[in-house]
Amino acid sequence: MKSRMIVFASLVGLALASSHALADGNKNKGFTVTPFTFIGAPGDCGPTAGSNIVTSSWLTGLGLPDDGSSNTAPANTDPHNGLLLSKNGLTSDCSAAGASVTKVKGITLTELGFDVRNGSHCSGGAPRFNVVDSSNVLHFAGSCTNGVVTPAPQDPTAWSRARFAPAGFFPALAPGTTIKSISIIFDEGTDTAGGMPGLAVIDNIDINGVLVPAGPSNNGNGEGGNSHGEGD
Repeated sequence: MKSRMIVFASLVGLALASSHALADGNKNKGFTVTPFTFIGAPGDCGPTAGSNIVTSSWLTGLGLPDDGSSNTAPANTDPHNGLLLSKNGLTSDCSAAGASVTKVKGITLTELGFDVRNGSHCSGGAPRFNVVDSSNVLHFAGSCTNGVVTPAPQDPTAWSRARFAPAGFFPALAPGTTIKSISIIFDEGTDTAGGMPGLAVIDNIDINGVLVPAGPSNNGNGEGGNSHGEGD
């Protein structure tokens, strides 16, 4: 699995993100989480090209309330955006769903995380964070099997909160190390175990305690889709 993770990290971990407006609670930090998909060409992961089996999109009504309120409160008209990540086929297929995080270049990390809807696929490898430091060293962070997982405050019976400390990254991220890029990668398919195989819903992407509850709703086409670059 490590070799597959490294291949996808090099190809899509630095996907170019666009500069969309943020939810009010996050505007001072400038982080955005922009969906993308990757479908490999012959030679990217092996002799066979990837398939059109991946989706990544922020969708209204899929997630927790963007204003931080309870998900079970009556008459809640908040957009409830959630990030859908899906790979509808074999893990070995040269394709991945993901999202790139902007405005992280030069920061130091204290924590990463997300809220995940219970029943989602959340294993040791996906969804995960790919973190590239300023020395171009790749670090993996995630997923639900190797982070600290607790009930999510907005809906503790239906959602869980996962947190990852830099010392627990693989390899560990030394204190004070600056960051070049961060992306979320989902590349495990319907042939793997862990909740609903090949599909995850996450929300409240946590960058150093700043939660990103929504983002641009493209689904891998146009900006953010099949692109490569630095999400700074």
